[in-house]
Amino acid sequence: MAVHSTEVLEKPGLVQILNDTRFVFWREMLLPLRDPFSLVFSLLQPLVFLGLFGPLLGAAVGAPAFGGQSTLQWFLPGVVVMIALFGTSMTGSNLQYELMTGSYERILATPLSRSSLMIGRALKEWAPLVVQGLLIALVCIPFGFVFYPLHVLFGLVILGIFGIGLGALSYALALVSQNKEWIFWGVQQTLLFPLMILSGIMLPIEAGPDWMKTASLFNPLTYLVNAERELFAGGVGTDTLLGLLAASVTAAVGLVVGVRTINRNIS
Repeated sequence: MAVHSTEVLEKPGLVQILNDTRFVFWREMLLPLRDPFSLVFSLLQPLVFLGLFGPLLGAAVGAPAFGGQSTLQWFLPGVVVMIALFGTSMTGSNLQYELMTGSYERILATPLSRSSLMIGRALKEWAPLVVQGLLIALVCIPFGFVFYPLHVLFGLVILGIFGIGLGALSYALALVSQNKEWIFWGVQQTLLFPLMILSGIMLPIEAGPDWMKTASLFNPLTYLVNAERELFAGGVGTDTLLGLLAASVTAAVGLVVGVRTINRNIS
């Protein structure tokens, strides 16, 4: 195993973390920049959801379930959250490939801070999300979506904070399940879909039974989805603050778990 200086492992300074994060972020961004078609192609799935599932959702549930908003105004923020959820939760899959090829050990041999390895990777997943979210919102304007630029940007920032925490947890899971990829995908898929359904991304949670409403209160993704819907509708209120709090707590927990997992992995 690579030997690291005590200062780097124990107490990296804020300036070092920021610089290291910038380096890791740029390294990770080189791939999509060299192949921008993958970013464009990834827009097809959310557009299919909006174009095909959105009208069915409005017909099946009815307008009152959307709190007076149009189906598109209510559904689009959920689709953006879903893109972020799938993207950042699969951050660990890229790490598993690096573990198999040996490139991860070469990165550990550098004096990069442990936090920057996760933050940089999660921000790499968030950066395309900003482009995708803005493009999808612009495409939906002719179909009745009301676009509030500053509110949408703030919503994407909150998603970025949440993505750092979720990406760090995915990173930690990949390290724990090293050489056993099926464990990573099994845990990721087992947790992903219940969290997504109980957050009300696809359907209004208010239309579900009481036990689902109660369970959704313990799901941090619920508060994130509510915050995005409030912001995309042009408002800022309690839901936004709760969403920001949930995102911040997720980021803090993810970083703590991720850094400890990395330190145990290299000790």
